[in-house]
Amino acid sequence: MECRGRGFSRKAALIFLVSISLGILTVSCDSPKRDAKAKTVVVYVSEDQVFSEPILKDFEKGTGIRVKAVYDTEETKGTGVMNRLIAEKDNPQADVYWANEPIRAEVLKQKGISVPYVSPNAKGIPEIFKDPKGYWTGFSARARVFVVHKGFKPKPRSIRAYVDPRFRGKTVIANPLFGTTTTHIAALFTLWGEDRAKAFMEAMKLNKVKLSTSNGESADLVASGEFVFGLVDSDDAANRIRQGRPIEIVYPDQGENGIGCLIVPNAVMLIKGAPHPDNGKKLIDFLLSKETERKLAIAACAQIPLHSAVETPSEVKRIEQIKAMAISYAKVARKLQEIQPFLKQWVGY
Repeated sequence: MECRGRGFSRKAALIFLVSISLGILTVSCDSPKRDAKAKTVVVYVSEDQVFSEPILKDFEKGTGIRVKAVYDTEETKGTGVMNRLIAEKDNPQADVYWANEPIRAEVLKQKGISVPYVSPNAKGIPEIFKDPKGYWTGFSARARVFVVHKGFKPKPRSIRAYVDPRFRGKTVIANPLFGTTTTHIAALFTLWGEDRAKAFMEAMKLNKVKLSTSNGESADLVASGEFVFGLVDSDDAANRIRQGRPIEIVYPDQGENGIGCLIVPNAVMLIKGAPHPDNGKKLIDFLLSKETERKLAIAACAQIPLHSAVETPSEVKRIEQIKAMAISYAKVARKLQEIQPFLKQWVGY
């Protein structure tokens, strides 16, 4: 006989009871959705997509965790995804933010967007390149270096070469209202104080420094011989050397009394209220690994590993070979905002 009352046969009822007793009845109509969510991580990225996307694809292959990435566009470079994170503060959509420099990570920390996470792979990265409470960690950096037209002497050795009368009208720098040049000027203000930094900027103007639209344009103007040196990011310099352009790289202020070279690392942080925090931590661990830093060193972005003894191409100096500027990125972030009116006046706005 069959039991018809609930649509079960005697055999089906028996299987049902056995399944319960063995604890193996786990079928759920929404389990595929939950499984997909468990294998996802959402990352907002300011680093150029052409360099960051291959790294994220490697993470997918190695872990099976699907990466949903939101990249900055060229028009909103560096600020688009940061502003999106601020707008989403009360309803976080991202797990991780990959910033192309630590200033924006500091801004988000100050706005309560991130939470501390100290990755085991942060061990070995110098303390200067990490938030002391773990709100962000730096990796794979650019250095602010001089590109010098090949064969030109004397070579500039310090940032103060910009005010040396011997170089009057022969130097170029990217517009200090934008990008890493703004960060560099803000760093000088934190090191020297306002009066000395403003005097330096005015002396640069009197020495007829040329303003370019970008670090890349500065490097090209030096390579063409129109100017003898310019301050740029190390990836701009390394790329021109790889192209066979007639330039040399000089790391500024490396002497005993020098202030050191400004290092601009990438920075990664975990978002407060992240929908997939465990996967976010796994992605952060991956980005902070020596292997990721090695890949970014040999890529076209030519970035400097912050772990020591990571293999690099000849045109990419190792971090242990560079005297770095001793700064607080938190102080630089605050100073950057404070000096905007002065910089606009200096540029002529």
